[in-house]
Amino acid sequence: MWRAGENAKGRRDVRDRRGDAGLLAQLRRPPGGRPARIMLFAQLLDRTGTGVWSAACVLYFTFVVGLDAGRLGLLLGAAGVAGIAGSPLAGHLAERFPVRSLLIGCHLLRLATLCALLFVTRFEALLLVVALTSLGDRAAKTLEMLFATRVAGERRATYQALSRSSANAGYALGAGLAAIGLAVGTREAYQALILANALSFVVAAALVRRTGEPEGHGRIAARNGDTAVPERAAGAEAAGGPGPVDGRPAPSPWRDRGYLRFVLLDIPMNLEDSILNVGLPLWLVHHTDAPHALVPAFLVINTVLVVVLQLRVSERFEGPHRAAGAVLLYGLTVLACCVLLALSTGAGTWTASAVLLVVAVLVTLAELMRSVSSWELAVSLAPLEARASYLGVAGMSQSVQKSAGPLLLTGAVMAAGPAGWLALGAAVAGLSVLQRRSSVRRLAALEAPRAVAGHGRAGLPVQPAASLSEPA
Repeated sequence: MWRAGENAKGRRDVRDRRGDAGLLAQLRRPPGGRPARIMLFAQLLDRTGTGVWSAACVLYFTFVVGLDAGRLGLLLGAAGVAGIAGSPLAGHLAERFPVRSLLIGCHLLRLATLCALLFVTRFEALLLVVALTSLGDRAAKTLEMLFATRVAGERRATYQALSRSSANAGYALGAGLAAIGLAVGTREAYQALILANALSFVVAAALVRRTGEPEGHGRIAARNGDTAVPERAAGAEAAGGPGPVDGRPAPSPWRDRGYLRFVLLDIPMNLEDSILNVGLPLWLVHHTDAPHALVPAFLVINTVLVVVLQLRVSERFEGPHRAAGAVLLYGLTVLACCVLLALSTGAGTWTASAVLLVVAVLVTLAELMRSVSSWELAVSLAPLEARASYLGVAGMSQSVQKSAGPLLLTGAVMAAGPAGWLALGAAVAGLSVLQRRSSVRRLAALEAPRAVAGHGRAGLPVQPAASLSEPA
């Protein structure tokens, strides 16, 4: 009986490690144990509050503050620009301070700026408040990614899938709560929505404080028997942190041409976000006969598919080489989306509606693959001794896309009509080939010194590693 029970437990453990367990089971036992479970719950509450504010902010600034369309666009543009700076700033600070403390600081910063909206009415002050909120939001997302690399280790792809599933569930819940306040439509109702988002930051900060990171760098503390995974290489820890290792200074992402090439190419690998949220609704309204009531269905399809499929897609493309393959599939999927959008013009109501719903499914599949490839490659292509600063730079690609993507779609792609979509799809597909090739070459360059180091430990001579700043 004992042996049978032991075998059953072993099979259960193997199944969990392989990711065959269901979503809820994985959320109960995520990679990283108790600290990861607490962080995932904190992210769920954070994104619920963010979903509340995201659904209400444009209407709040329009009907409560009284901004016209021009000033509202400038306000949101300033937020996007500030968000670009949030990622590298968070990565730079994470090399010197504990991730947990920095993340708590981001939650408190957003708490302060959001509460300030209740009292600020001058446009110049609003610019500063919204910019600081966006900077804190982007920095917090980068710090959450760093937390995952440290607490989840090699199972970071599974953790990221769980994170995205819980985050999307939070966004959906927040949007539902916002609908209640928007239905009321009074100033007090909008203020209640702001306070609800502020409350989510308070609770998230309190939960992050319980994750148990010790003072110092490089490790997430294990509590109550949970396993902790070191983020830095042993050599970096022996050197006492992010400073020089073996007499050499830690590499800088800003001087690493191969990594900067990855970040630059990763910007168009995030365009599915703008296609879903900007391109698809505007194309439906201005270039097809599909009913306008179909627009909410796009977001419903996206949210449901991400929650249901993210874990399975992450398992399918786990590991850096499979993630590099996902980049190519991403490009082909975006190309298919663009071709269908081009063909939807002039189609009948039912045909256009069916085509656009298929596009919503395909663009969500592209998002699922992008979330795996961008995440895994950003981590795998970065040197261990400077991973925090590298991931901070990698996080800029999403922020740049959020600022430039809508302008690209509205100012160039849709202005050119169907030909614009075909050109965009071909460009993304071509760039995905370059991104995959560049990533595979850099992975090979990174793996070669590690293999040589392994031979050196076995008593064989060790050759010096090539510089990461050389082209990959």
